[in-house]
Amino acid sequence: MTHTRARSRAPAAFTALPLGMLALFVWLAATGGGTRVVGLPFGAEALGFALSFRLDGLSILFGMLISAIGVLVYVYAASYLAGRDDQARFFGWLSLFMLAMIGIVTAENLIALFIFWELTSLASWFLIGMDHERSEARGAALQALLVTAGGGLAMLAGFVMLGSMAGSFELSAIQQQGDAIRAHAHYLPVLLLVAAGAFTKSAQVPFHFWLPSAMEAPAPVSAYLHSATMVKAGVFLLARLLSVLGGTPQWVALLGVAGAVTMITGAVLAVLASDIKKILAYSTVSALGSLVLLIGIGSPAAVYAAVVFLFAHALYKAALFMAGGIIDHETGVRDVERLSGLRRSMPLTAAAAILGALSLVSFGPVLSFAGKEMVVLAVAGVGAGWSTLLQGLVYTTSMLLATAAALVVFRPLFGPPDPSVRGHDPSPAMWLPPLLLGASGVVLGLIPYGITRVLLAPAAAAIHPGASRLHVSLWHGVNLPLIMAAVATAAGVVLFLTRSAWRRAAGALAAISRFGPEAAWNALLRGAVSYAGWQTRVLQNGYLRSYLLFIIVTMVLLVVTAAGDGIRFRFAINDTQFHEIFFSAVIVAGALVAVRSRSRLGSVAALGAVGYSVALLYILFSAPDLAMTQFLIETLTVILFVLVIYRLPRYAILTPPAERRRDIALCALTGVVIAGLVLAAAHEAADPSLARFYGANSLEKAHGRNIVNVILVDFRALDTLGEITVVGVAAIGVLALLRLRPTAAGRRS
Repeated sequence: MTHTRARSRAPAAFTALPLGMLALFVWLAATGGGTRVVGLPFGAEALGFALSFRLDGLSILFGMLISAIGVLVYVYAASYLAGRDDQARFFGWLSLFMLAMIGIVTAENLIALFIFWELTSLASWFLIGMDHERSEARGAALQALLVTAGGGLAMLAGFVMLGSMAGSFELSAIQQQGDAIRAHAHYLPVLLLVAAGAFTKSAQVPFHFWLPSAMEAPAPVSAYLHSATMVKAGVFLLARLLSVLGGTPQWVALLGVAGAVTMITGAVLAVLASDIKKILAYSTVSALGSLVLLIGIGSPAAVYAAVVFLFAHALYKAALFMAGGIIDHETGVRDVERLSGLRRSMPLTAAAAILGALSLVSFGPVLSFAGKEMVVLAVAGVGAGWSTLLQGLVYTTSMLLATAAALVVFRPLFGPPDPSVRGHDPSPAMWLPPLLLGASGVVLGLIPYGITRVLLAPAAAAIHPGASRLHVSLWHGVNLPLIMAAVATAAGVVLFLTRSAWRRAAGALAAISRFGPEAAWNALLRGAVSYAGWQTRVLQNGYLRSYLLFIIVTMVLLVVTAAGDGIRFRFAINDTQFHEIFFSAVIVAGALVAVRSRSRLGSVAALGAVGYSVALLYILFSAPDLAMTQFLIETLTVILFVLVIYRLPRYAILTPPAERRRDIALCALTGVVIAGLVLAAAHEAADPSLARFYGANSLEKAHGRNIVNVILVDFRALDTLGEITVVGVAAIGVLALLRLRPTAAGRRS
């Protein structure tokens, strides 16, 4: 009973975050124009990392979307997940996700932006895999993490190169050197690396497959993921760096081609899907392609169109995902072919879905229609030839998305009710957020002037100063964009009404997707897992002799490769003393006896002679502390070996002669290499600065007169602690072995 009450109270611990997000939204809405940069002391400024934040029109737009939609998603999720015992975990990761997104859009330092960027990947991994009992959810979460985090690492390399080129990781300083960076010899590698991060995050072809797979997440996650947060981060990054990397033929070609291909690919795949969330996910892929295309064009008209379309898309896509989540939550069905007539039993959900679908179609008195008209005008200004092609792709995409909207809304809500699928409107906490978002797209479309002046124009100006002179208008008279939009919408409706014919024919096209980027990714992942398994079997086979073999061979190869033009050393026999020769001979003889002896006890005794001879050499060369350590280690080793050896079976030679000859040759080569390194080290003059430092600071700072002890205990304290830990763990293991005594019944005690 106590556990149940604690579970029901779990979300209450996170109510501070939505209240904070609501306060952030109000504060951002009241913030004036201009650009402000705030830096917080962090202590890593010397490394180029500063915890600095920027507030301008673009970050305010994203911040308001993230905070407002985040609050609505939070309210929606509290009802959607009611009764689940993982609510605390969900809201914890959702909170981290919100804060990380706020960090991305306000970061002034590229390294800080990357950290927040990867935090969104980490949080989304847990959110997508929330239902971790299902293998599909785990696979989708892993896929999203690997794709986005892999792109993030490429982006980090681009950031490092960009910061090196500009001499700073601060965006303000980098943006002032846009001309120099675009003329730099490393401009193209930087562009490709940064684009890799943006394309993977914003699901551009061929990285688009992870986004529909992420629909294994609960509906609140999908609504937040697709509206204003993670998938828009790549678009935000490209917009932020337009003044630095944009305007070149490489930029226009890379982003233009990727965006156009993604735009039409997402629309085609949307009409081929039948799962509500998959249809909406592919339509998001198409919208992200449109945004990347516009940023690639980079003109003031294209930038303003991107801002308007991004804002409208955030509103209606969150509404549609929430409405789809309600249908799934109440009926348990997401296949549009199995849903019909739900508007009678779910009128409020139907109203929210219809309002969102109007914006998805982008035709009528909605803000997205004004944005789509601006998109057409922006691509029309690209130039002869390309503008015609791009306009054709835009209208084809509009037609297909109109079909997708009809699939999502008309098919489940209208028609005769299906008695096998029943549903009803949930609590207001679930239907009110999508209804508000869907209605906002209509209201702001009817009166766009206020939102344009306060929010959209400053955001566009932060990307391209020339975009500030434009404005949003719903009605421009009966012109070609209006006529073509009406034709595309009508064609989409016809396509929906004739779906029974063409969807069967399109089955072959859907089958081709089995050989697309997702199939290639899965094959690559399976290959990596297989290679890892093979590598583990070879390199970690459980045999100590194999481990030593790999280590020794690697060491020899590295030394020989690094030697370059050879190793110079000095070897003078005339100043060698008799006792040095004697103890060296004992060491060599002990080593030979140890490897040739057929008695374990004889090998241990020979190794003891080697160790004690080394200790005596330490004494002769004025290192008594090392000698004492060596004496203790050798004595302890001999005792432990003797205690254990009599329990082991008789000596047996198990390796064939060929392997033994190989081992002898390898050991001889290793001895020659090590001897060469020692002689080379003796030949080189040692840098006295470290010795002077220890000599000057051992007594003053560590209060010790024995410099060696001070080094071990103070200057290398953590290293010594690690060594002590290793010895302690080994001693525990030896003690455990010694306690395994056979009992009278033949069992171990």
